[in-house]
Amino acid sequence: MHPNRTFRKPGTARNIAFVRERAFGVLAVNADDGPLMSHIPLVLSDDGSQAELHLVRSNPIVRALETPLAAVVAVSGGDAYVSPDWYAVDDQVPTWNYVAVHVRGTLRRLPQEDLHGVLTRLSAHQETKLLPKTPWTSDKMNQDIYTKMQRQIVPVMLDVAHIDGTWKLSQNKPDDVRLRAADGVAEAGLGLETTPLSAMMRHPDDA
Repeated sequence: MHPNRTFRKPGTARNIAFVRERAFGVLAVNADDGPLMSHIPLVLSDDGSQAELHLVRSNPIVRALETPLAAVVAVSGGDAYVSPDWYAVDDQVPTWNYVAVHVRGTLRRLPQEDLHGVLTRLSAHQETKLLPKTPWTSDKMNQDIYTKMQRQIVPVMLDVAHIDGTWKLSQNKPDDVRLRAADGVAEAGLGLETTPLSAMMRHPDDA
């Protein structure tokens, strides 16, 4: 997380909402041979206390989960290069604006019989965003095939201890300077999801 407290949003409802909306991040744990990482979909509970996910059985993190492990999931949002020329004030340097939330806690493997429920909640969390499309459910599958596919993955839970977010939106600059930078970000498009990021730069207190 960025050390400047101006950009920090520790444990806020906005961080929880952001992670629930993005529902995808990078899981990292320490292992004997060094850090292990995996890109994973997840569903964070409404209160931010637990995150459900699943891993392919062959994933090295699964093999490391003989006992619960300290873990972090990094969930990233929009990001963009910010040219100092856009500020239209002297003696500025380039920077990079971005949104990122870290979810820390203890990772543990769940009983295999919990897998169907985990998968159902993961897919339902996304399918509701696609309404009025009829939501996909596992009932649409041949159940023998579905059961065979489930053998390849394991359910996992992250018991959350701390959520911390960085919302670096040039809010350390005067309003007119920040707004010029937001215009530059929107026009240049040098990054990921620069349109919503520039909108957040215009209203950082609402982000």
